[in-house]
Amino acid sequence: MTPKTVLITGCSSGIGYETAVELKKRGHKVIASARKAQDVKRLRQEGFDAVQIDLADSGSIQTGFNEALALANRRIDALFNNSGFGQPGAVEDLSRDSLRSQFETNVFGTQELTNLVIPLMRKQGCGRIIYNSSILGLVAMSYRGAYNASKYALEGIADTLRLELHGSNIAVSLIEPGPILSKFRENSYALFKQNIAVERSIHKEKYQAMAERLNKEGAAVPFTLPAQAVADKVVHAIESDCPKIHYYVTLPTYLFATLKRILPAGWLDALLRRV
Repeated sequence: MTPKTVLITGCSSGIGYETAVELKKRGHKVIASARKAQDVKRLRQEGFDAVQIDLADSGSIQTGFNEALALANRRIDALFNNSGFGQPGAVEDLSRDSLRSQFETNVFGTQELTNLVIPLMRKQGCGRIIYNSSILGLVAMSYRGAYNASKYALEGIADTLRLELHGSNIAVSLIEPGPILSKFRENSYALFKQNIAVERSIHKEKYQAMAERLNKEGAAVPFTLPAQAVADKVVHAIESDCPKIHYYVTLPTYLFATLKRILPAGWLDALLRRV
């Protein structure tokens, strides 16, 4: 296997970090990016080529991409769009600003970076673009409306881009994890406290249970897997001669993707309300 140059977003911890470690171990040249300067510094101390990219900031995207190009000798074989976060809260409690913030990172910034990479891959004659979506890009769950919407949007963009890149030798893949051990819940809880007026909400009682889940140590739900499970799928998407369009990760993703195909919408809604 010829080593590839791979740019990964969101490498401070969790899925991005574990994927960077795994690819580096397998001999690939990894350019790890993170939003915060201190995380970039730590990644460099660990031996990674690292750049700072904040997907909510176009200037940061442009600067980080140019720095990545220099480190990569102007060749990027694969982009793993991993960075993202989840804003919890009932849809009726979400402000315009919190929805905008969710989309700035998970959708707009992600695609802005991708659109910088595509011309380079066209010139190279090949490339792999991998989006980290979610089970919540396939089915919706209560109190996750902003995140649901961002991942549904990402799925639509990826599916469209795949059609438009046909014949270019640039493959587009979607990773769709269910519950994964990471700092995702910790970060989500901070945003919940910051942006949701719990005391004024009709959903106050439901929020109490949600807060307990977000604050729970370790796995909060059954069938949770370590971040390595996602890293393994990214490896296949990069190294395989025939990368898949969809990579399901965790049993819940396989289950709900199947149920969405076979159940009437009302039955699926009834099941999802119980999750």
